[in-house]
Amino acid sequence: MPTILRLDGYRFFFYSGEGNEPPHVHVELGDRLAKYWLVPVELASSKRFRSHELGPLRETVLAHRDAFLKAWHEHFDA
Repeated sequence: MPTILRLDGYRFFFYSGEGNEPPHVHVELGDRLAKYWLVPVELASSKRFRSHELGPLRETVLAHRDAFLKAWHEHFDA
């Protein structure tokens, strides 16, 4: 389960067995989890994040999308 980024307590990662899905990133903060598709950046699922937290989290995913996509392709296209 490669961690791509740690920022302000958030961990951005993907699971190694998910190469059959479109590029996405999981976000974890404590017991809260979210999953964002990367093309386009959209919320796929969320557990325990409050709705007001998801907008700023999406903006963070947008800001780092290129790095997330690069890590995804380096891992799954190798």
